[in-house]
Amino acid sequence: MGKEIREYRPGTAFPGIIGRTAGESTPAWPQPTRATPGSPNVVYIVLDDTGFGQLGCYGSPVATPNLDALAANGLLYNNMHTTALCSPSRSCMITGRNHHSNAMAAITEISTGYPGYNGNIPFENGFLSEMLLQHGYNTYMVGKWHLTPSEQESAAGPYDRWPLGRGFERFYGFLGGDTSQWYPDLVYDNHQVEPPATPEQGYHLTADLVNKAISFIADAKQVAPDKPFFLDFCTGATHAPHHVPKEWADHYRGRFDAGWDAYREETFARQKQLGVVPQETRLSRHDPDVPDWGSLSADSRRLAARMMEVYAGFLTHTDHHIGRLVEFLGEIGELDNTLIMVVSDNGASAEGGVTGTTNEGQFFNNAPEPIEDSLTAIDELGGPTTFNHYPWGWTWAGNTPFRRWKRETYRGGTSDPFLVHWPRGFKARGEIRTQFTHIIDMVPTVLDTLGIERPDVIRGVAQSPLQGISFAHTFDAPSAPTNHHTQYYEMFGHRALDHDGWRAVCPWPGPSFTEAGSPWGTPLNAETLTSLDANNWELYHIDQDVAETNDLAVDQRDKLIELISLWYVEAGKYNVLPIDSTATQRMMTERPQITEDRTRYTFRPGTQTIPRASSPRILNRPHSVTADVEIPSGGAEGVLLCEGTDVGGWSFFLQGGKLRYVHNYVRRAVYRVESAESVPEGRHELRFEFEPTGKPDIAGGKGAPGRAQLYVDGSLVGEEDFPVTTPVTFQPAGMTCGANPGSPVAGDYAPPFRFTGVLHSVTVDLSGELITDMQSEMRVHMARQ
Repeated sequence: MGKEIREYRPGTAFPGIIGRTAGESTPAWPQPTRATPGSPNVVYIVLDDTGFGQLGCYGSPVATPNLDALAANGLLYNNMHTTALCSPSRSCMITGRNHHSNAMAAITEISTGYPGYNGNIPFENGFLSEMLLQHGYNTYMVGKWHLTPSEQESAAGPYDRWPLGRGFERFYGFLGGDTSQWYPDLVYDNHQVEPPATPEQGYHLTADLVNKAISFIADAKQVAPDKPFFLDFCTGATHAPHHVPKEWADHYRGRFDAGWDAYREETFARQKQLGVVPQETRLSRHDPDVPDWGSLSADSRRLAARMMEVYAGFLTHTDHHIGRLVEFLGEIGELDNTLIMVVSDNGASAEGGVTGTTNEGQFFNNAPEPIEDSLTAIDELGGPTTFNHYPWGWTWAGNTPFRRWKRETYRGGTSDPFLVHWPRGFKARGEIRTQFTHIIDMVPTVLDTLGIERPDVIRGVAQSPLQGISFAHTFDAPSAPTNHHTQYYEMFGHRALDHDGWRAVCPWPGPSFTEAGSPWGTPLNAETLTSLDANNWELYHIDQDVAETNDLAVDQRDKLIELISLWYVEAGKYNVLPIDSTATQRMMTERPQITEDRTRYTFRPGTQTIPRASSPRILNRPHSVTADVEIPSGGAEGVLLCEGTDVGGWSFFLQGGKLRYVHNYVRRAVYRVESAESVPEGRHELRFEFEPTGKPDIAGGKGAPGRAQLYVDGSLVGEEDFPVTTPVTFQPAGMTCGANPGSPVAGDYAPPFRFTGVLHSVTVDLSGELITDMQSEMRVHMARQ
């Protein structure tokens, strides 16, 4: 029987006795931080771009048996709301504050210099991870992060806004908005790592994330089985690229041949049958931006149907692996006392465009492939050689019964699936809850169920009040009142307000792009805003019209004016002003950088991949790439410097003794230049130069043509004229020195193709004016949320 250990709270007086010797003294120890016995675990499962009508338990024909089981053994909420965009929503669900209060009006790639828009979540808005850490919880973040300013995602940091800087003890996932499911950009804690296997070996990101989540939990439980944990599990699914093993997509072969109109009708009927929507609900109108399925050519229908089959397989595959996580919690006896909340960050995404794409890189570079080319790749959809996204007809259908989609504040953008499962915490099983909730309510609800108060101070920083409201009172009370009465929305000038069963919406640039005659991102000036406030707000009695089908703005003018005024009150409270609808201008905003801008970059092998935001911008401008190498006896081969992947990029390398360069133009064409002779052994300066010979046609999807030249020790050894180059971006991207990890830029070699000689450094030198198209770059950033 061990001697009893005396403990005291750190910061209080030492309660032991200190004498001249240990024999005359009595020890006491600082008390470790321990959770209250029996405290539940907390698990967030965050889906990406998954619409209200895409889970089986919400009426979808897509099979999601494991999520359905959570609903059947827990609660399904049909009135949960998000911000309509990724990073803003994620900031809300982890802080309990509104997105503008978090400085997350949108994604950090388009931040501006206003308190609600600068992209740096204030430290006074503590994360749930930071709160629970103070109460003896282990804290794990697995999957998509996207809460760090993009210019801070490189190895230069700073790291205080990475997961480990915001209260998570362990992290495994990706920092940005999207990544390949086959060749992801992975970060483990604070450093990059490569995937543990290849697609050929069966690798897929979702399975890897679940494996890591399980291992994090198991690591701690085998040492401290009674210590609770908080797991923020954020899949990359179902954000594009829609990557999934072919057999999962083939399971849905022919299931969507009737098209998106039929999907909506069938899903809506099931939603009524399940009680997910009230019986009196009317299905929202056919969206003017979506073509009638019957108007498409047979080839277009075949392609679109396959894209949806791939998406459905992707979602079912995701559900399968979420099931593995839930099963593990059951195996270790933790499931019943784990509070699980499942949510999507916004409605389904329309970023695939009206026709969809086999490679998002083509869409971002204004170079969509003709349908004939898409059809040649139809059997590759979902695989490692594609970066695919479905047409926005499926987006609209995925948000059944609501209007519109992600990035807009109609309910298609803001109303999302939400499940709560906690067998030990409440008695209700398989019931629907209709109370109004918003993702800022998740943190207050967790704290409420745990009996924890919001801390006044975290790491010496005084904390701001929570802005969400607990809905824990609804768990066992289906008729409990709604406690969250008012909620504003704003996303790129698209505004809305929910208040006590009424909803006002002011769409911008209009109810649809077709009706507005203007695209998303159209600037909004003061005169137009005044006119919008006077004439363009819509009003819906959501308690009776959940799908926004009956505009009462004319008949209920007093109510509308009340809600417009209230929107401005909320906007003043939460840093929403100034309203900014722009895209291009926000992309062009100069932001504080950790280093001064420069035209010369030096890279070294063995270092981490440089994220796109921190890489030199070489497109459409003269540039050179110079490698300082030593070639051993017998020769050497491998990559000197590369950027991008097999869906677009470039690589400078040695192979077969010769110096080579390839440029992959949006996966449609690969242009090559190689040296006439082999590079001899010894130390050499190997150089690639690109000199534009014409102007780019960015709107037409063509980057500057140019002369590609290779030099060895200053002597020209090879040249070719490239008729076109990539105009806007390599998507996905990342610049690596000395190897090509992940998917190879071209089929010339197998990854990682590490350089086998001695590579001292590689220098990229830029000169001339950079030619850019900010509207196109904006589309890239927005698709990565």
